[in-house]
Amino acid sequence: MSADRRSAVPAAPLTVAAAGGAQREPAYTVERLDRAQDLPRRVWDELAPADDPMWGRDVFTAMQGAEIGPDAYAYLLVREDGLPFAVLPLSAVHGLRLDRVVGPRERRLMAPVARILPRLVRVPMLFCGNFLGQGHVMGRGRLPAAAARLLVREVMDFARGHRLGTVVFKDFAPDDLDALRPGLDREGFFTVASLPDTQLLLEQPDFESYLASLPAKPRRNARNKIRKFRRQDDLRLEVLDGFGHLVPEMMGLYRQVMDRADQTLDVLDEEFVQALSAGEGAGEGGEGEGAGTEQRLVACFQGDRLVGYLHCLFRGRGAVGARIGMDYGLAQRARLYHNLHYAAIELAITRGCRHIRFAQTAYEPKREFGCELVEQTYALNHTGRLPRTILRLLLPPALEAARAQALAPRS
Repeated sequence: MSADRRSAVPAAPLTVAAAGGAQREPAYTVERLDRAQDLPRRVWDELAPADDPMWGRDVFTAMQGAEIGPDAYAYLLVREDGLPFAVLPLSAVHGLRLDRVVGPRERRLMAPVARILPRLVRVPMLFCGNFLGQGHVMGRGRLPAAAARLLVREVMDFARGHRLGTVVFKDFAPDDLDALRPGLDREGFFTVASLPDTQLLLEQPDFESYLASLPAKPRRNARNKIRKFRRQDDLRLEVLDGFGHLVPEMMGLYRQVMDRADQTLDVLDEEFVQALSAGEGAGEGGEGEGAGTEQRLVACFQGDRLVGYLHCLFRGRGAVGARIGMDYGLAQRARLYHNLHYAAIELAITRGCRHIRFAQTAYEPKREFGCELVEQTYALNHTGRLPRTILRLLLPPALEAARAQALAPRS
């Protein structure tokens, strides 16, 4: 189902309320919204994680108009006594390519099947949470058990109604998943550890203090890489507020990175980056003072030519180095990867951020930056009994093998 064919009619509300008792329990309903814009900006900002830039409404708005993987989106709005209490975004992918989301070894094994019978490696899947970031049920507080059961039941009804067999609560932190347990357990979900996020806590007043705080070997390596970059007379780093004119060049560099990636669940397109760079939160403000996700581009130029970038997002006291692009013809000699990240760290410190997160790749250099691993979990299910049994048998070992390979030290 393509995004422009989504039904504009909300699903019929479901209600749960405790019976009897001296004090009435809140009544919960769930309804479906078709667009992020259907939830007023003020309400979205009240419910969304305050320090996670990937949860700004403008990020979801940009996703809806792009072709980055999902075919359709929906948003399940939980109301408590009629008032907005929580929201769970949904992303429907009707032909997910399994050979793009497993590890290199599994991809090699699947290659003959993908060539001869490509339909066998494409599966319909419903992702719950944020397709591009850490999973949450964004809301005013911990989801009560009655609301969790109602919400997960509506997720499964949505999957059945749209013929999306596999259902995944993607990359949820343990606490967020625990709140959903009453619903997940009732519907037969099982859990598997997913790739961890990488997060650097920023407790230093400036970049030099950050470097000084690193252990001896990473500190020496960092200073050495910074010196090697500075010796390149034709390269310079800049931080840009506006960068829409650079998006075509950015996409060429981004494709160089994705061509070398072990896993490619999502691949951003030019429409997404253009929409985000010009979106409601691209600059200061937006709908109301300080609203939206702010953006900066850490850009490396060789003369007038863009040769590397790290797209950085900011919300509250949090930062994300969202996506990177590099010219691999000079990336090694200039230590471009490291220096783009060092510039992003310095930018986040200057802005007063408490932490910055990076992508679920290249764990070794990120450990060298001082990042900690943030554990995350998949909760998985299938709308059919037999496929659910097969998933329980086959999927955990495949995902665990891919995770172990991603985290293993590399030469």
